[in-house]
Amino acid sequence: MSSGSDQQDIKREKILEAAYQRFLHYGYSKTTMNEIAGDLSLSKALLYYYFPDKSQLYIAVMRKLAGEYLDNLQNRLNKFTDLKDAFVSQINTQHDFVVKNYNFFDFFRLNEQNLPDTIWEIITEIHQAEMVLLSTAIQLETEKGRIKPVDNPGEIVDLLLDALHGVRVSAISHKKVMFPQKEHLDEIHAKRLLLVDIFVKGLMY
Repeated sequence: MSSGSDQQDIKREKILEAAYQRFLHYGYSKTTMNEIAGDLSLSKALLYYYFPDKSQLYIAVMRKLAGEYLDNLQNRLNKFTDLKDAFVSQINTQHDFVVKNYNFFDFFRLNEQNLPDTIWEIITEIHQAEMVLLSTAIQLETEKGRIKPVDNPGEIVDLLLDALHGVRVSAISHKKVMFPQKEHLDEIHAKRLLLVDIFVKGLMY
């Protein structure tokens, strides 16, 4: 028999999945706690027992998504064939993740100048995990003699990730926007791939 704690964990996961589907299809602003409770045939009081408000539920879903993103990235990077492939894997994994979950991120667009500290903590955790994975890729390629020795792989990866984050489409290059419009994602993706190609060639020669 499952313990009470196990049952709570199962119910919490069901809430996170139902909330994710609502946020994904309708966005944060058009999703209510009543609708999520209704999807699960839960009382609103029980939903609030697990999550005191919609923003905390959203953050919990985002934390779950962040973990899935990093698991997917690590799986791809475990199979990279060379350094370019490693960095391309990061760009493609992030691109696929953003495209798949684009409506979920309307919270970012609505609160771009005032994101909660908890959101920034998750973003920082993702960035640091990406740095570790990509720095390890550089170290492995250095040991194999495929690229020149690098004294500070972490700093180099940090600089590259900042540069990739700063890529904009020409139509909005002058605007300080954190989250791009969906129609610009493919152009940004292509520019990031070009930037990585230049970056990796610089490490090799």
